[in-house]
Amino acid sequence: MKKLLPVVALLLLLMGCSRPKPLTRTELLLDTVVTLTLYDGDEEDLDAAFALISRLHSLLSPYEQGSDIYRLREQAGGEPIEIAPETWELLVYGQQLYALTEGRLDVTIGPLVALWDISGGGHLPTEQELSAAKENLGMADLWVDPLSYRAALQRPGMGVDVGALAKGYIADRVKELLTSRGVTSGIIDLGHNILLIGEKPGHTPFSIGIQNPEGGLLRVLELQNQSLVTSGTYQRFFEQDGTVYHHVLDPFTGYPADTGVRAVTVLSPGSLQGDALSTACLLLGEEEGMALIERLPDAEALFLLTDGRVLCSSGFPAA
Repeated sequence: MKKLLPVVALLLLLMGCSRPKPLTRTELLLDTVVTLTLYDGDEEDLDAAFALISRLHSLLSPYEQGSDIYRLREQAGGEPIEIAPETWELLVYGQQLYALTEGRLDVTIGPLVALWDISGGGHLPTEQELSAAKENLGMADLWVDPLSYRAALQRPGMGVDVGALAKGYIADRVKELLTSRGVTSGIIDLGHNILLIGEKPGHTPFSIGIQNPEGGLLRVLELQNQSLVTSGTYQRFFEQDGTVYHHVLDPFTGYPADTGVRAVTVLSPGSLQGDALSTACLLLGEEEGMALIERLPDAEALFLLTDGRVLCSSGFPAA
């Protein structure tokens, strides 16, 4: 069994910037490479942004002992616990997404994520293991107090995983912080999540390429003050006995999603929305996923199918 390295899904094409040396810092956080690039800001802005990323990771990681997500799993079946406002906000959003996607995007998928252990190298579960893990899913048993910052998992063995939402949520919060500090131009790059602050110096858009996992670019977009997020079945996976098992798990089957969609890139105003929709569309498949995108007024998407075809929603920027 071998865990393979993820393929970078988005390639920044930063050309012609009027500031020759933007302020850039890269750190390994959120189980990915995080790069912040500021065209008008200082080291203190970067310090504050990375401190925020670390704090939110410490709340939302299912693996970090003492995080809100970790404590929810540890207290499953017991009394409600106090959680941070940020965790509360994300869990409420998860409940809304569950309804929007008719149960395909389910933050109580924690037991399945732990069972497959993609981040730890991968484990191919038995049918008995899968059946037991699926029994411990259930959004109806995630209780989030509407009046205070408390939550509970109401059955032992349950667990929450917000991996389909956390990076997008964190990117949005970082942008809020930086703009409140006066930053007007920059790039927040959390792995496959790109969030832009304003435009490039000189009042020109950023050029961002959507990378083809087979090589080259699927599309180059001219964007400003928007989010571009890609979720793909090639980003995290392991291989066993000639079969590849990826990280986007279907709560209905217990297995990695098999919908004929290899990757979805979502263009939207905010990164949380893009993060959620890109994963949801992978789970829903071509027809249902595209129908969902077309119903939403502020989101567009590019689908890369497993047969190599590329499909775009009606408002996605032309090539």
